[in-house]
Amino acid sequence: MGEMSSSLSLGEFMRARRERLTPEEVGLPSFGRRRTPGLRREEVAHLANIGTSWYTSLEQGREVNPSVQVLDSIADALQLSVDERRHLHMLARTAKSEEEEPATGINIGMERMLLALEPNPAFILGRNWDMLMWNQAARLVFRLPATDVKSEQRPNWLRRFLTESSLQTNNPDWEAKAQVMIAHFRADYAHFPQDERFHERIEEFLQTSEVFRAYWPLHDVQIAADCHKRWSDPSVGEMEFELVTLETPHSPYMKVMIYTATVETAERLTHLLKT
Repeated sequence: MGEMSSSLSLGEFMRARRERLTPEEVGLPSFGRRRTPGLRREEVAHLANIGTSWYTSLEQGREVNPSVQVLDSIADALQLSVDERRHLHMLARTAKSEEEEPATGINIGMERMLLALEPNPAFILGRNWDMLMWNQAARLVFRLPATDVKSEQRPNWLRRFLTESSLQTNNPDWEAKAQVMIAHFRADYAHFPQDERFHERIEEFLQTSEVFRAYWPLHDVQIAADCHKRWSDPSVGEMEFELVTLETPHSPYMKVMIYTATVETAERLTHLLKT
């Protein structure tokens, strides 16, 4: 296996998943008090039907080149979810050279698409969740700056959620939502473990966000999925959307986030955009 980032390694992920399980949960006997949480390495190796030394080498990040079948056996032993299983396979892939992300990579067709989606809020995220472009509805709903800001002044989608006090006030379940977003962020990071801008964002969030410091070491992963969104904002009122996430073939590192509004929400946003 190629060398990976020290903060995102296959071994760290496997160890985090191993330590969350108990012998009782996997059908193994437990004898006495354990010095460390979770299963032992030899127990996972037994459940996966592989050698303990081989499993230990894999968890320690040595070059042992696990097959798809072995990874699936380990995933079964660790009781990984569908998203976690995909993440395990992603981390085990041979490191490949990564394309350099263009400054924006947004063509005229994508710009027109965002404008045509009004009054539905829509924006485009780069690979490390920097916001590359957004329409006026998104500016209104998410309290974003003008769309012509300089590249170094663009907001970051995760930073916004972690640090803006109004979001914590308007979301009684804010911490649970933050935990999910951090899990989405880690899932995306697995595609670009050597990206310097990703590392810069991670270091920034570790310094500035207590919630990020608490949940990032857990190695939780979750693939973002289309979902229903509903919340209230003092300046807009009740809002309801269906969130759809799209990726473009020519720029797979970018995400197009579209919040399709209900009729009532769309009418309210149309009115506010005209005032």
